[in-house]
Amino acid sequence: MNPTDHNNPITEDDIANFLANTPDFFERHAELLGTVQLSSGHGSRAVSLQERQAELLRDKIKILEARMVDMIRHGQENVAIAGKLQRCTRNLLLTAHARDLPDTIVHELKGQFAIPQAAIKLWRVNGVFTGEPFASGASSDAQTFASSLGAPYCGMNSSFEAANWLPEPAMAMSIAMIPLREDGAQEAFGMLVMASTDPQRFHAAMGTDFLAQIGDLAGAALTRLLPQTTAA
Repeated sequence: MNPTDHNNPITEDDIANFLANTPDFFERHAELLGTVQLSSGHGSRAVSLQERQAELLRDKIKILEARMVDMIRHGQENVAIAGKLQRCTRNLLLTAHARDLPDTIVHELKGQFAIPQAAIKLWRVNGVFTGEPFASGASSDAQTFASSLGAPYCGMNSSFEAANWLPEPAMAMSIAMIPLREDGAQEAFGMLVMASTDPQRFHAAMGTDFLAQIGDLAGAALTRLLPQTTAA
């Protein structure tokens, strides 16, 4: 392009493309690096191109450092959660008598994860367990509701029947309900309910993957109470 052609003036894009495609330009004109003045991103003063580049690099480094801190924090949180889940699993494996499993699960959840209230109800249990507190109190509607859950329910306590399984139903401001199933089964054989006085502890927008893992673990352990298994 002829720079004197007024019908085709040089644009900023032309200059940007020229500099991008001519990386050795500033090597041949190094003196420009010190004379080009730009506005600083941290005030009204003018800085050289080199200083501005350094500021941009520092800003990028700060962003990367913040992301790294977040990654480390999330990693530490995940390690802590994995440790708690491992201790829960260990204590379930050490539970000698099958009838003690519901109480063990509730105790572990409350202790390891600071859950204020938790309860478990089961149905279709082996006949030798029908007199246990965990084997009664769940209506047919509650059983149907549990089987209808494809994932744990989290949200406000809207007078759910399961809240009445808790020691203090009136204190259950938010609630999580987790269906308990045999591996691959559609119908639930029980439900785990957890609650908190904090309305945001279990909220509708929270992820439920970890709660589903809790349900899988609890469900696998509690199959010892079902008719097709030999109770300890």
